Amino acid sequence: MKVRIEIDTKTFVRFWLVVIGFAFAILAIYSARTALIILGVAFFLALALNAPVSWIARRLPGRSRIGGTAIAFILVIAVLGAFAFLVVPPIVQQTTKFVDTVPSLVENASRQWRGLGDVINKYHLQPQVDQAVNSVKANSTQWLGDFSKNIVSGVGSLLATLTSLLLVLVLSFLMLVEGPAWLRRLWGIYSDEDRMEYHRRLVRRMYGVVTGYVTGQLTVSAIGAAASGLTVFILSFIFPVPANLALPTVAIAFTLSLIPMFGATIGGLLITILLAFNNITAAIIFIIFFMVYQQIENNFISPTIQSRKLELSALAVLASVTIGLYVFGLAGGIISIPVAGCLKVLVEDYLARAKRNRIKSEKPLVKLVKKLQGES
Repeated sequence: MKVRIEIDTKTFVRFWLVVIGFAFAILAIYSARTALIILGVAFFLALALNAPVSWIARRLPGRSRIGGTAIAFILVIAVLGAFAFLVVPPIVQQTTKFVDTVPSLVENASRQWRGLGDVINKYHLQPQVDQAVNSVKANSTQWLGDFSKNIVSGVGSLLATLTSLLLVLVLSFLMLVEGPAWLRRLWGIYSDEDRMEYHRRLVRRMYGVVTGYVTGQLTVSAIGAAASGLTVFILSFIFPVPANLALPTVAIAFTLSLIPMFGATIGGLLITILLAFNNITAAIIFIIFFMVYQQIENNFISPTIQSRKLELSALAVLASVTIGLYVFGLAGGIISIPVAGCLKVLVEDYLARAKRNRIKSEKPLVKLVKKLQGES
């Protein structure tokens, strides 16, 4: 039996117009992904700084929002300056120390090379060595060209990153200054006061989720920084490592661990390099400690703290981070946990409203019928 479905031309055209519209919308979002990421990061930073900005503004003459935002940004810049003051001098000192040891390293390498030359002559390996050297010389021009291209590309990427960072700071500043005015305009659109208050409570709950995540991330970073600094301080009593490296270690670990996923690893590697300039054994011990601590932090400390701040289970936190990273990349990993918390708020609100509507829909006659059916 064949079934024939007839579709009029108007419905057919509407269907394909909707499909084409969705395709163009997806293409536009993909083309503007960089700008959307910058806007998202700026919005996230503005939400994180809104509480301290509001606290400062309430204590200023005239409750100036602009003044509170400016003071908050000055404090952020001061923290970054203190970080540079604590971190850069020890790094320069250790780098200078490494440069001073380069001649001895070269001398040791030359001794090893003379020993290797004896082995080459003994086993008649000179033709193979000459062939390898000629191959390296032939490809050296290409390697130098690729290296220069990588340098130019790296400089361009650095400039683009600095430009994006400046744009994020400016956008965050404007969002913090104009945010309350935009919210007043938004709430002014409502004609139903009860509905407006209901949506305001919902927005406050989601705002609490985001600020709770920021507080939790700061707590996790502080614990990791304290553990790393204490480890370096203990190593300074056992190995020839300067004790003044403990404070830069805290600053490096705390600041870089605020960057999700990759920041803590970069900080650990940087601290390991600083220790290696002084003592290889101390660097090896620290990297072992760092790997063990990262497992503890990723599987116990961070999920536990974030689950308390966001009222999410540890499984939900880990699942949201995994989905965010694999679907949206680094930006998804940054916003995945607060987004999961906001979705939880929306789902709970929807279920509560559905339950209230279901109870209201059960009229007395319907209840009587259900009661009679139950008795029969």
